[in-house]
Amino acid sequence: MKIASPLEQHVLFTLGPVPVTQPVVTTWAIMAALVLGCWAVTRRLTREPGKPQALMELVVDTIAGQVRETMRGDPDRYLPLIGTLFLFLLVANWSSLIPGVEPPTATIETDAALALIVFVAMIWFGIRARGARGYLKSFTQPTIFMAPINVVELFTRSFSLMVRLFGNVMSGAFMIGVVLSLAGLLVPIPLMALEMLTGAVQAYIFAALAMVFIGSAVSEANSSPREAST
Repeated sequence: MKIASPLEQHVLFTLGPVPVTQPVVTTWAIMAALVLGCWAVTRRLTREPGKPQALMELVVDTIAGQVRETMRGDPDRYLPLIGTLFLFLLVANWSSLIPGVEPPTATIETDAALALIVFVAMIWFGIRARGARGYLKSFTQPTIFMAPINVVELFTRSFSLMVRLFGNVMSGAFMIGVVLSLAGLLVPIPLMALEMLTGAVQAYIFAALAMVFIGSAVSEANSSPREAST
């Protein structure tokens, strides 16, 4: 039996010269579902929340607490980005449990786009914390000879995010696909439960690393040259 390559993508339709693949459509559907779900929960907020609002508040408070603990600062500035990344990744990873749906995070293009968002966020928040000149100067700490290494590190952090997420999600989805093709529908149920756990862990790890990387850019920007060299 021929098994499709995990790197192969199926084109569903084209918009002019642009091919639209299944992961792209799945990404659009996930974004629409998240927007509509958040709108439905938040459009009528009350002081005595019902179950949907209470669940949403629990999720927001948990993410905010994690941001505060990891980045050692006010989470309000970073919560929209980190919360959106985590929720999107969680739903995207779990979409593999739907028969016939390929998780968008199992494609290198989606993971590269997410890593690029974190890359831009590191630069954006670093510049906001110290200014463009101060942020660029931070690459020369502790000495100017470290500048090339610090610049390379900026890129390798985002690259590691992409590779880690792609490898873990793609391998899990591919493994379940292989077992399904060989053993039928009932045998992979324990693997699917493991895939749910793995998807949640990978979403958390990606968001946590994004917090660490952004927090590092901000803390380095806020620290004095003497503190940065210690």
